[in-house]
Amino acid sequence: MSVWLPGAPCTPRACIDVTSRATAAPRAVARLTAVVLLLLAGIALTPLGGRLPAAWVRGWSRTVVRAAGVRVRITGAAPPDGGLLLVANHISWLDVPLLAAVRPARMVAKQEIRTWPVAGRIVARGGVLFIDRDRLRAMPGTVARLADVLRGGQAVAVFPEGSTWCGRAQGRFRRAAFQAALDAGVPVQPVRIRYRTGGGAASTAPAFIGDDSLLASLWRVVTARGLVADVDVRPWLAPSGTRRDLAAAAESAARGADARASGHAPYVRPARAVRGGPAQRTTAASSR
Repeated sequence: MSVWLPGAPCTPRACIDVTSRATAAPRAVARLTAVVLLLLAGIALTPLGGRLPAAWVRGWSRTVVRAAGVRVRITGAAPPDGGLLLVANHISWLDVPLLAAVRPARMVAKQEIRTWPVAGRIVARGGVLFIDRDRLRAMPGTVARLADVLRGGQAVAVFPEGSTWCGRAQGRFRRAAFQAALDAGVPVQPVRIRYRTGGGAASTAPAFIGDDSLLASLWRVVTARGLVADVDVRPWLAPSGTRRDLAAAAESAARGADARASGHAPYVRPARAVRGGPAQRTTAASSR
């Protein structure tokens, strides 16, 4: 098993809900077309990297999810400025733009993507941080690189489960990325992502799991009716204790529990960095 990418037991056949409430085919095709066009536009602008305004990136990210027919609801604490490790549970390809809607960040991706024709070069120029999941000896260097980026004041987004889960079940948070936050002395921002139907019931339709193909997952999302993405931005966690403690606290928060239940205090921004008091926001719309 890969060091960086644990396996998940979720599969489309066992976990994906079958629903008879599907949107009309013409609307689904229109949604799919809109998503593809937005993604192509985003790829074209990827080489600009950090020069794009954060507000533009957040708006584009929300628009991608909304174009797929999914309503977005973001609640919780506003992320701090400066270096930040953004971590979340992982269910769907939709999770990536949803995290970017919270705060634009440099994503961590598997090394194999770098070798993809055309897309690999574009993604690399966009600032993605690649990890070699199959070489244990490469881990310290990867952690050091993440820490350097965090010290430089940038946000880094990681899915510490290392694999997608259906949403009803959730994997354990791997610890390596949390060591980078400790080494850099930056806070960790846990995020809880959930998908539900318009009626409030949990939905596994957006899950991108097992041997599911991206096209099949895209079509399942654009044909679904009334999907809602709930993004709960949990309180920041201080870069203290061990990476085991920090990973456990973030995992607890991503499951919906108070991080203090794991014995870890929330992060308190130093007084000199506070402008107008703590910000709160409510909007509608890895390894051992």
